Amino acid sequence: MIASMLDILIVGGTGATGEHLVRQLLNRGHRVRVIVRTPEKLPDSVRHHENITVVIGNALEMSDAELVQHVQGCDAIASCLGHTLSFGGILGPPWRLVTDSATRLCQAAQASEPAHPVRFVLMNSTGCRDHAAHERVSIWQRLVVQAIRMLIPPHADNEAAVAFFQNKIGQSNPNVQWVVVRPDSLINEDGVTPYHIQASPSRSAIFDPGKTSRINAAHFMTELMTDSDTWSQWVGQMPVIYNTETP
Repeated sequence: MIASMLDILIVGGTGATGEHLVRQLLNRGHRVRVIVRTPEKLPDSVRHHENITVVIGNALEMSDAELVQHVQGCDAIASCLGHTLSFGGILGPPWRLVTDSATRLCQAAQASEPAHPVRFVLMNSTGCRDHAAHERVSIWQRLVVQAIRMLIPPHADNEAAVAFFQNKIGQSNPNVQWVVVRPDSLINEDGVTPYHIQASPSRSAIFDPGKTSRINAAHFMTELMTDSDTWSQWVGQMPVIYNTETP
């Protein structure tokens, strides 16, 4: 069942996937709030849309009161935040960008005392295992991931974000519900193409990665936040999304 007009807050909206998400939500007639450091990175057609509210700032640097104000009245929150693919972005601060932003936004959502649970959709990676689902990977993949965890801080950040939702928010929080979306190797495509969703990876994220277009990932995130049936199917889980040509 498709919901009526919703209020949705997005962080990471100027990124490659985040911009697709903002566009798709606006195209469906929803009201979108974006927290961005550089609003000029948003295309004019997005920045000047009648249903968008652009908040200039950083979720990690705002006061608690400011963040509660921006979250107030939101039906859903989405994070497309990720570390910049550069030397400084990978090895420099903030080392817990994804985790700390999600933590602060969830705290703000709870402090806002919503009338119904806020839906939080976090974009993550197939490289992060769903330990609650007892996902198994080969010993070789575990060894590689262990090395990545030590050498590349963004992976540890993604894992910590998953642990936050599973262990701190949990499955019965009265104010926040969540889904962690795990795309595989992200690629650019101009339009939404057939894709499928699975509860767990069907291939190795290290040795046999699949492909997921950013626009498809945004489409699934949009479905989660705006369609009650899709949300009910995946709430509290870590679904994996693949383009259909690479199942």
